[in-house]
Amino acid sequence: MPPAPPTQPRPHSPSPSASTSPSTPPSAPTPESGGPTAPHPRRWAAAAVMMIAALMDLLDVTIVNVAIPSIGRELGASEGALQWIVSAYLLGFAATLIVSGHLGDRYGRKSLFLAGTAAFGLASLACGVAQSPGQLVAARAVQGVAAALLMPQVLGSFRTLFQGKERGAAFGMYGAVAGFASAVGLLLGGVLTDADLFGWGWRSVFLVNLPVAVATFAAATVLVPATRERSAGRPDVLGSLVLAGSLVAVVLPLVQGRANGWPVWGWCCLAAGVLGLAGLGVIEGGRRFGATVPLLPSRAFRLPSFSVGVLVQLLFSVGMQGFFLVFAIWLQGGEGYTPLQAGVVTVAFSVGGFLTAPAADGLAVRFGRLVLVAGALLMAGGFCWVWAAVTDSSAHHTGAWPLVPGLVAAGAGLGFLVVPLVNVVLSAVPGEMAGAASGIFATAQQFGGALGAAVIGTIFFGHAADGPTDALGAAMPWVAAGFGLCAVLCLALPGRAVVAAE
Repeated sequence: MPPAPPTQPRPHSPSPSASTSPSTPPSAPTPESGGPTAPHPRRWAAAAVMMIAALMDLLDVTIVNVAIPSIGRELGASEGALQWIVSAYLLGFAATLIVSGHLGDRYGRKSLFLAGTAAFGLASLACGVAQSPGQLVAARAVQGVAAALLMPQVLGSFRTLFQGKERGAAFGMYGAVAGFASAVGLLLGGVLTDADLFGWGWRSVFLVNLPVAVATFAAATVLVPATRERSAGRPDVLGSLVLAGSLVAVVLPLVQGRANGWPVWGWCCLAAGVLGLAGLGVIEGGRRFGATVPLLPSRAFRLPSFSVGVLVQLLFSVGMQGFFLVFAIWLQGGEGYTPLQAGVVTVAFSVGGFLTAPAADGLAVRFGRLVLVAGALLMAGGFCWVWAAVTDSSAHHTGAWPLVPGLVAAGAGLGFLVVPLVNVVLSAVPGEMAGAASGIFATAQQFGGALGAAVIGTIFFGHAADGPTDALGAAMPWVAAGFGLCAVLCLALPGRAVVAAE
């Protein structure tokens, strides 16, 4: 998926800053040894090391997209397996993200970061040597869990290591690297797959993580200080298991249902997943936690603007991940593009995002939800353009150029929609809930991506017998309609964003 900036509140907001980890309540950061201390002398070296580890995750969200057709051919993967290769990573990430943030806050971020880095490297090795679709899917799920272990520790450590303007600079670095990595991942996936280094082919997109993980682990052992939050509560481990099981129960029948004729067990599984998520929210809202930190604070969901914002984030991710999965398959399977050529085409989307993202926050402060509405409409219009270009037989004789305007427009819409989304929503959320709120947003982003691969992929493969172009033509109205619905929902968001950057 192309660049989707991290769903964290910005460092300048009056509520807890972007330095708040995806699940960290806003308490005063303290080193593991106790009270406030002087700035760590190697804080920038530590930040650089942690960003390199985060880069592995940020790349792996997109790098696999253009390699999917090659993976399918070599491993003989079914259509459902191709969907799971994408969804398993995102589900593992979504199911683990919030609790891993709490674990790092309470028991120490450095140990969780090192564990996540080591696990990510080992899971990447398992992906690279996988001999069957099932092995690859399992390894991808472990990769997602490992990424969720390390990513919150990066953001939480930044909050502890940096103060004032340095904190803003550190998170500015994070945002820049996130956008850069997402765009480069599309190209790098194509380059590595086409280059066929050592005869590895698509396996290179996973094995490239190994030297990075080893070097990062060694450097972090020396350079990254141990930090935690004194006041952090106990993580709700049982609730985390219920959350993980419910997310899988929702996605499983959506991926497997079509191939199995939509059996009764699938509908029961889907219903159980939805009820599990709803029940978790109700139970957490009705019980006293004491020192235990709730995963899904019901008080936040009682705020209409917050609930709508989470839904917008979910729908956005459904459309994005779903589109880029089937688009990569269409480019290579239907149009005969190489993985590298497919990566180059999709970079047009990233270019659109880079054009609008720098101005999005400032415009959101002035115009609030209207900027998000405009962004969602731009995305819907851009994907309608792509839909028209795909189904226009005369356009196929001119290469990818007819697609470019639509991709650029959709990317520009991304900048206006996603960059300021959390800040607009958090303007209506109490400051003490901002950390938990941003964690829920990040989880919705990952879960939405898994849903997108399942739902849009199922629509595409359901029409595959008619040919790749007809299949993509059948999927595109759903992608465009999802962003149109985002535009409508954005009208219910707060009229203003939180304070702009200094």
